[in-house]
Amino acid sequence: MLRTNLFRLLYFFFCFLFFHHTSNGQIKGQVTDGENNPLPFVSIYYEGSINGTISNDNGFYELEVASPGTYTIVFKYLGFTTKKKQITVTGTAFTLNISLEPENITLNEVAITAKENPANRVIQNAIESRKKYQKELQNFTASFYSKGLIKIKDAPERILGQDVGDLGGGLDSTRSGIVYLSETISDISKRNNDFKEKIIASKVSGDDNGFSFNTSTDVNFSFYENTVELGNQLISPIADNAFNYYRYRLLGTFYDDLGNLVNQIQVIPRRPKDRVFNGTIYIIEDNWAIYAVELAVTGEQAKIIPVDTFFIKQSFNYLKSADTWLKTLQSFDFKYNIFGFKGEGRFTAGYKNYELQPNFTKKTFGNEVLSFVDNANKKDSIFWNTVRPVPLTQEERSDYVVKDSLQVIRESQQYLDSVDAKGNKFGIGSLFFGYTHSNTFKEKYFTVSSLISALQFNTVQGWHTGLNFDYTKLNEEKGTRLNLGIDFDYGFSDRRFRPVGSVSYRFNTFSRPFLRLRVGNQALQFNNEEPIKPLGNTFASLFFEDNLAKFYDKTFAEVYYQQEIVNGIYTFLNVGFEKRQPLFNTADYVLIDDEDDVYTSNNPLQPDNFVDPAIATHEIIKLSLTTRIRFGQKYQNYPDGKFNLTNDSYPTLYLGYETGFASSNPSNNYSQFKARLAQDFPVGDKGRFFYNLKAGTFINADNISFVDFQHFNGNRTRVTRLNYLNSFFFLPYYDFSTNGQYFEGHAEHNFQGFIMNKIPLLKKLGSHLIISGKVLSTENTSAYTEFGVALGNLGWKKFRFLRVGFVQGHFQGITERGVNFGIQF
Repeated sequence: MLRTNLFRLLYFFFCFLFFHHTSNGQIKGQVTDGENNPLPFVSIYYEGSINGTISNDNGFYELEVASPGTYTIVFKYLGFTTKKKQITVTGTAFTLNISLEPENITLNEVAITAKENPANRVIQNAIESRKKYQKELQNFTASFYSKGLIKIKDAPERILGQDVGDLGGGLDSTRSGIVYLSETISDISKRNNDFKEKIIASKVSGDDNGFSFNTSTDVNFSFYENTVELGNQLISPIADNAFNYYRYRLLGTFYDDLGNLVNQIQVIPRRPKDRVFNGTIYIIEDNWAIYAVELAVTGEQAKIIPVDTFFIKQSFNYLKSADTWLKTLQSFDFKYNIFGFKGEGRFTAGYKNYELQPNFTKKTFGNEVLSFVDNANKKDSIFWNTVRPVPLTQEERSDYVVKDSLQVIRESQQYLDSVDAKGNKFGIGSLFFGYTHSNTFKEKYFTVSSLISALQFNTVQGWHTGLNFDYTKLNEEKGTRLNLGIDFDYGFSDRRFRPVGSVSYRFNTFSRPFLRLRVGNQALQFNNEEPIKPLGNTFASLFFEDNLAKFYDKTFAEVYYQQEIVNGIYTFLNVGFEKRQPLFNTADYVLIDDEDDVYTSNNPLQPDNFVDPAIATHEIIKLSLTTRIRFGQKYQNYPDGKFNLTNDSYPTLYLGYETGFASSNPSNNYSQFKARLAQDFPVGDKGRFFYNLKAGTFINADNISFVDFQHFNGNRTRVTRLNYLNSFFFLPYYDFSTNGQYFEGHAEHNFQGFIMNKIPLLKKLGSHLIISGKVLSTENTSAYTEFGVALGNLGWKKFRFLRVGFVQGHFQGITERGVNFGIQF
């Protein structure tokens, strides 16, 4: 094994030497400034064409030559005078080093003395011309190249008690290095709002089976749109309402190599916490097209918390045949800092071979927005050296060589077993967080949960805890996953041992068919969605003597299956036998005893009745079938799986049918039809709107068990965890449960700084104003309504996940008011 790995390491090394020092049909060189400093991201192309290359971080470039001849090469870089150089290429390689001089940017006297801001005139004209250029770029095809690079500096050795490792060989002795390096070459097509990309070649450092995730779709930024989607909907500096968000200053003007006067405009946010950019935009006089952009936005503004700042640079070239300016270069840089991890990244993109009048057919576009040609990840070094428009830096070349050679070692059983041996050691932390034994080479994993972390309290079981044993067998190549699990729960007060066993299997990662069998016994809340979580119920019981959760006993055997039938349509089927029995309180322990307060019974309908059970013992077979329809669902089709994408423009519809039959008591048999409609979408620059609507009706359900009623997610703790669109703020847990018709609606609008950022002093909080409304109506009661006003995005520095609000609930003339606290990411 060692000898084989050594030969492979030498092979990669000699390939590196050969390909590094050999060129074929290229103009190559380095671009520097007057002080011999390398200039990165310089656009180099043939005069009369927009196709070319980019200089790398060290200023080096390589430009392909089709045949010997005389060429005029253009070197274009923001802040420097464009230089043209005519050369004659007679051989297979030509070296051309270029030094660029700073641009002669002037600010004329008229601009200095003008009573009106001259920058506003330029921006206003650019805004008025925005739709023209947006329309010109509605339909096109192009070739796309992207290189993604992420570095880390001084990474911690451990986080949350777990070893970080060397991140796949990316970290050196200083805990720094490249942790992600990948390249993509693809063909892209755009028609109005339709976009499609086909990956021709994909390369990931250290993973010869990997597929790059730096695609054109993810960096398709157009400042001709009103908003630019980058984690958040950010306002373009030339949006229709841009003057509400930006101030502008004319820094100067200069003439490009074509004689166009270019205005250099500083973009200044009126309110720094708005969803805006800052930096510079270059606008061409008279035709008002974008010449280039150099803009920045914080991670807080983009709502991508780990990132400190994003930097976007774009460069446009003039295509004479179409009389328009096209984006040819783009760099997307960022710096991040979270949980002790600090670093930076850059995604460089190049566009060429534009076709602005493509012959699209009806089959050109569909729901598939990303696909790969066969063996896209198997292209060799000769291929990449031929087509790569941006030469690699020495650091990048070394990373490919080292990681590609190390991959052979790191995939060996000897290496993986040694890593597992270290990670499989049992430590003190395992008592609190559980223990996992891994066999990475065979893709087998065994996990045992923690008895300590599982310790909880309720009045039915008293103190109870349990263990979970889970065995997982993966096959990443086929996309299959086998899980075997056993859960044990023991109540010290009711002295009941409750086991649950399960086996599940995922068949593939495309339509994702999933089958699961479960058998066992559980103490379950009547509302199986657990509106009061075990930890919350433990706290409420021990400190306030409020046993909010109510339980019944279920012995069961069930089969569950789910699969995506066709794109956008998912089906979920569950059928099982259940034996339900009532449970009673067996414990009254409290930490803080209030003499004026006592525990209620376990009967949710009669909390003062400690004798009569909430349900009668019975058996039943229960079947539920749900279909989820995601209208307009797009997807990315990777060779190893299908990844669905959400579409803000369309809602998601759920249609369900549930029935209980063959009951030991025929009066418990029933049917229920139900539907749900949910969606969230941006409302321009005014935030994001959410809604979740539910409705249903029962048939032949007059005397069914309370277990099968439709229950609603109430809340009596004044604390909400995440599910704001699926629960109420003050609603009692079971007062509105029904076996008839019902309608439930939740709506919420998050202004995301649109209002709070405009209020002096309060804007320093960086908070978001959120308004919400909720309604519940059943055939047996009048409507229950809630209205709320809250501040979200509260916290400290990057950790801003707290929400505090005022809520008012109404029912039958009674009003309840109070404060609600919660967590919302």
